[in-house]
Amino acid sequence: MYRTLEVLSAVPAGGATASSHDKEATNSMLDRERHVTGGVDTHAENHVAAVVDETGRILDTASFPAVAAGYRRLLAWMRTYGKVMKVGVEGTGSYGAGLARYLAGEQVIVVEVNRPNRQARRRRGKSDTTDAEA
Repeated sequence: MYRTLEVLSAVPAGGATASSHDKEATNSMLDRERHVTGGVDTHAENHVAAVVDETGRILDTASFPAVAAGYRRLLAWMRTYGKVMKVGVEGTGSYGAGLARYLAGEQVIVVEVNRPNRQARRRRGKSDTTDAEA
């Protein structure tokens, strides 16, 4: 009940060059598309968005108009950073309703985010960018 296990080494044995099979395997790992998550703090006029990578690192933040063209730009902007796995939207029943419908229509998983505790927000400072990142 033994299985054969192929092991790829970073340094080829005996100084030989890597085979084309080894190069293809390495390239496919390097070409793997990054998965990102978005967060949006919604408002009547503008939505503030953040993009976060798989490790939780904030890649960028930006503001977009709260209209259909702004929703399209927001999603296109997020997609420049990788495959958008899901987007947390604050206020999906009010200011974020249109954005949530648009994202769902584009096959993006939408997660409703509750507004943070107001007392906690006052203690650490309130900003739309911070809310989008959270």
